[in-house]
Amino acid sequence: METDLFGNRRDEPLADGAMILRGFALDRDLVGLVAAIAHAAPFRQMLTPGGKKIGVEMTNCGPLGWISDRRGYRYETLDPLTGKAWPAMPQAFLALARQAAGHAGFADFTPDACLINRYAPGVKMGLHQDRDEAGFDAPIVSVSLGLPAVFQFGGLDRKDAVRRHELRHGDVVVWGGPARLAWHGILTLKPGAHPATGQTRINLTFRQAGQR
Repeated sequence: METDLFGNRRDEPLADGAMILRGFALDRDLVGLVAAIAHAAPFRQMLTPGGKKIGVEMTNCGPLGWISDRRGYRYETLDPLTGKAWPAMPQAFLALARQAAGHAGFADFTPDACLINRYAPGVKMGLHQDRDEAGFDAPIVSVSLGLPAVFQFGGLDRKDAVRRHELRHGDVVVWGGPARLAWHGILTLKPGAHPATGQTRINLTFRQAGQR
């Protein structure tokens, strides 16, 4: 956990409604829980509506799962790969997401979807907005595990300036309120190895996707 000179966790503001919580997810057995989820709902490369394969491997847990195919981007209750419901969201995931959101000033966050992305070296996530949810009142909580990555965070317009921030194992990014529809992405992942995840980076993205 990164702290200041007085031993307090260091938070890094990004914009009004957005911040990085450095080391917030350390000392939690999240990687083992991801492995159990992936055993029931394997990682896969989805297709864009245009038929292009997405470089990042994905799976989900929780009542709703984000998917992409030729029919578009959306949330579904069933995993199209297995035909079964997505694995339940572990209580440790839910607790972390709620704690991080509360710490960033967003009380009563109850995610019903957790998109799990697995990055290999050479893979990136282009700038995009998270706007497939039923509403935008709830924040996004994004947890980084494994290899470090460069996170891009911009404004509400695609043409706004984009700043780069290194994310390391255990860092959590929260954005909501006036920053909820900010453009963001991940630059191409560099080769490396991490004790927790090997030669990959895992990202957990918690969202309140359905109607409340």
